Amino acid sequence: MPLSPSSAYLLISHGSNDLRPQRAMEQLAQLLRIRLASSEQAKATQTILPTISPQGSSGDGDLLTANGLSSQPLVGTATLELADIPLHEQIVRFAQLAKGAGCKELKLLPLFLLRGVHVMEDIPWQVSLAQHNVGSEIVIHLLPHLGANPALVRLLTNQWARLDGDAKILLSHGTSRPGGQEETGAVANQLGAVAAYWSVQPSLWEQVSILTESGAKRIAILAYFLFEGGITDAIAQMLLEIQQKFPQVQLNLGKPIGVSEGLVDLIMDGIRQQ
Repeated sequence: MPLSPSSAYLLISHGSNDLRPQRAMEQLAQLLRIRLASSEQAKATQTILPTISPQGSSGDGDLLTANGLSSQPLVGTATLELADIPLHEQIVRFAQLAKGAGCKELKLLPLFLLRGVHVMEDIPWQVSLAQHNVGSEIVIHLLPHLGANPALVRLLTNQWARLDGDAKILLSHGTSRPGGQEETGAVANQLGAVAAYWSVQPSLWEQVSILTESGAKRIAILAYFLFEGGITDAIAQMLLEIQQKFPQVQLNLGKPIGVSEGLVDLIMDGIRQQ
């Protein structure tokens, strides 16, 4: 489906006090802005967007809005947690900016990998509150979360290519929502890996133990997270402890997905499908 020149785009992440994922989100928003501007539909757009910058410290700092060239598409970021204001208020503020820029609709893309409580309950509720507050002046579309895109497996396959191992573990955060692990399990199966979780069972300890008992000598572990942060630091520390427990096995930990053109491709794919 062609991209609409009257659309604004808001990337939603979990939120973090760590500067690394915050900076990664800013970089990702800028890359998406550039990609949208280079598309044929965006080039044909004659709408002049105003220069917009964050306002104060009451939550607007969580919105990376269009700045620089006035012809750039309006792309921003918002966080579900750890912001000064709730997500629905962040969405309302960005919707007001989008309306002022001449946009008729606002597309929200949750940058979440799991179909957990946040994706299935928290975010839809916040979006409904935001739509109620803005009324019919601008239509808000909630797009499928990033982890629902089947093309994500191709990106993860490229990540695997950098790791050495005769056995594979896809390490995800996990969710307490019933059935939430099925999505990660399906991705792991496509990659020829077993799934392990940070917050639920089976844990990384358990899966390394099982693979070691089955004869694995080199285990590649891919961190199924978007960006580096506090959890990935904790995983690296845990892996040192596991390595001491299983010195006969070589454990190779890969990096999270990270900001890349491939990730922008996935986001663009999600936008076009709606």
